[in-house]
Amino acid sequence: MTVHPFIEAEKRAGHNVKRACELLKVSRTAFYARRTGTPGPRAVRDAELAAQITDVHTRSRGTYGAPRVHAVLKRAGAGCGRRRVARLMRAAGLQGRHRRRRHLTTVPDPRAALRPDLIVRDFQPDPNGLNTRWCGDITYIATDEGWLYLATVIDIASRRVVGWATADHLRTDLVADALTAACRQRRPIDPVIFHSDRGCQYTSQQLASLAG
Repeated sequence: MTVHPFIEAEKRAGHNVKRACELLKVSRTAFYARRTGTPGPRAVRDAELAAQITDVHTRSRGTYGAPRVHAVLKRAGAGCGRRRVARLMRAAGLQGRHRRRRHLTTVPDPRAALRPDLIVRDFQPDPNGLNTRWCGDITYIATDEGWLYLATVIDIASRRVVGWATADHLRTDLVADALTAACRQRRPIDPVIFHSDRGCQYTSQQLASLAG
């Protein structure tokens, strides 16, 4: 609740404005600034800081939140507190981007059968070995609608992506679609060694039947 109307009433009644401001712990400058419509020193400083904050936030490509914006302003010699920066950023509708938590994509199936490493950890490219060794993996991409999962199949000989698929889930269908796309793209004649981690999607019976 503002006390300015009360002070205004006291003034109209002929009472001392200075004394009323002291009793109510209100800046007399702020009272007269509000009364005349002229912005006070704090409002002027807030406007200056808001412009600096917007500039720092823009130069960070919208990634900086209040702590980092405050750190930049502090290094530049701007005398302002972190809470003030946070308040002005909220008023301006500015916020930083939060780093998303790492998402787990490899969940081993303890019941899956062990399979030998047929490529013996040899991931060196070989121009003469196309369509003999492929490897698969899953990664994830943060979007405005949630996580998007990307499964890829890479030909180790050329290190080129030969098949891929995306989905909003981590079921075996995702890696199966990527492997199917690779087979359609390359159409290998001879058997191909397919290497992957021990995630449950790659050790599933569904994928074993497909690669069979």
